[in-house]
Amino acid sequence: MNAAHEVGDFEQLTSGYRTELLAYCYRMLGSIDEAEDLVQDTYIRAWRYFDRFEGRASVRTWLYKIATSACLTALQTRRRRPLPSGLRAPSEFADVPLAEAEPRIAWLQPAPDTILHATTGDPATVVSLRGTIRLAFIAALQHLSARQRAVLVLRDVLGWPASEVALMLDTSTTAVNSALRRARTQLASIGPIEADLGEPAEPQLQALLDRYVTAFEHADIAGLTTLLRADVELEMPPIPTWFTGRDAVCGFMGNMILTAPGLWHLVPTRANESPALAIYQHGADELYHAYGICTLTLIGGRIARIVVFADAELVTRFDLPEISTWRPTHPA
Repeated sequence: MNAAHEVGDFEQLTSGYRTELLAYCYRMLGSIDEAEDLVQDTYIRAWRYFDRFEGRASVRTWLYKIATSACLTALQTRRRRPLPSGLRAPSEFADVPLAEAEPRIAWLQPAPDTILHATTGDPATVVSLRGTIRLAFIAALQHLSARQRAVLVLRDVLGWPASEVALMLDTSTTAVNSALRRARTQLASIGPIEADLGEPAEPQLQALLDRYVTAFEHADIAGLTTLLRADVELEMPPIPTWFTGRDAVCGFMGNMILTAPGLWHLVPTRANESPALAIYQHGADELYHAYGICTLTLIGGRIARIVVFADAELVTRFDLPEISTWRPTHPA
């Protein structure tokens, strides 16, 4: 290996792209765990062939080409990652029997906001990309073929020219443009996708979250009801059953989840450019153990969608502890 291709050169040239590649792979795969694995694989491949890199394309283009190839290969053996709303119709009644949990389904995963915020220091760019990291958009991408997904993300989200996308996919610009048209048509057939939902200003948002946390921890269904839109939705992967409508959501929570004060503890965080909460469940040892991550979608100052990912390991992915020593004001 010559002096131009030493370890220090490789790290200096490539390290600045790791986080944006992680966001790209997450959009492609819908899993932060798989995205991290593929980014690691991308850097291993790039290092392996670094002595062949001649600079005909930029380092960024070269890395995206490797990452795209890794994603397309991975998607050959993976089914799309759904949310419950992508599998069946909702229930409008609180007392329906819950379907059995489906741990064998590879469900869509939420992602900490840090995978996007570290991509760019430009606030305007962060705002423009916000809708492309929300759960609704990531879920919609799952309905596209792997190549359509790559073309749409590279062209419409990241703004790559068709000629460079063709280079990454070893195809023609004509084929890229054709795939992009099909991808856009497919997305349009799914229905409207949340974009900038106009979340309230920070003080109002914080006040609403505080009220939600207090109502949840105190099992205050009446207080919770005032925070929800009439058409609110509740999803709880890996349980396929999901609910729509304030009466159904609040009825289910009151009957099955919020049966007494002090059973749950919520810690605010951020996921997919939306407010989120880490959920801890009261245990026999009087401590609160990680249960999962809840994402909230707000429209018009009220909560329009609640997705509870019942996966304790997700909590640590958000740099939060597995166990909380929090003590409720209302004992469990």
